[in-house]
Amino acid sequence: MVAHLRPDVGTAHHEPGEPREPAPPADHRLRSARDAWRAARLHPAVPPAEGAAESVIAPALPPLLDLAGTAVFALSGALVAARLKQTFVTLSFFALVTGVGGGTVRDLLIGVRPFWLDDQWVAPLIFAVALVAWFTPRRWWEGALLEWADAAGLATYAVIGTAKALAYGVAPVPAVVVGVISGCAGGIVRDLLAGLPSILMRPELYVTAAALGAALCALGSVAGLPPAPVWSAAALAAFALRGAALIWRIELPAYSRQA
Repeated sequence: MVAHLRPDVGTAHHEPGEPREPAPPADHRLRSARDAWRAARLHPAVPPAEGAAESVIAPALPPLLDLAGTAVFALSGALVAARLKQTFVTLSFFALVTGVGGGTVRDLLIGVRPFWLDDQWVAPLIFAVALVAWFTPRRWWEGALLEWADAAGLATYAVIGTAKALAYGVAPVPAVVVGVISGCAGGIVRDLLAGLPSILMRPELYVTAAALGAALCALGSVAGLPPAPVWSAAALAAFALRGAALIWRIELPAYSRQA
């Protein structure tokens, strides 16, 4: 006991004239702990993913080709509204939903800003397509040419959607799903809004073609093959399957078992 009171043993925690700070009240400490717990629940600390600091180089089409594909999808949506004798506002909305719907859902699923919000040309282009569809006869656009253009857009965007999902760290199988959504979601939403049987409910090879291209893209990535040849081959395979369905009216078999 005497050793603890000697001034030459150890260092005093407080100088003789320094006043001690009063301890916070118990209810204040409880409130602080409760607020910290709530903050941890509402905003959990998530460690950054490995390599998150590095910028992701997402695959993309050449700008003019990308705009052309968006215009084809937008025109197909506008023509559905025109066929239903809708107003110009509805026609424009159908063009927008069909033109950017698939890419928007894709980007939201992988956690990035939807592509068309940062592109100054996409929205004006879709509006221009709606104007063209409004002021021209519908028969000018409907037919085999639009179907083949739609097939090319379906194949391309299914592959690009898969490659973009893979670039952002999505696992291969979910990336295939994202790619199919990228190619088909705009048309599905369009048909639902129009009250028409969705492409999901029709036996034609449409979603299946997108799935083929997306799956080949993911398989090539898993195998470590060069991206450009893989993407080209996957898109061509999807386009060929969709084209075969258009030419020979190939359809998937429907469920026919008795209950």
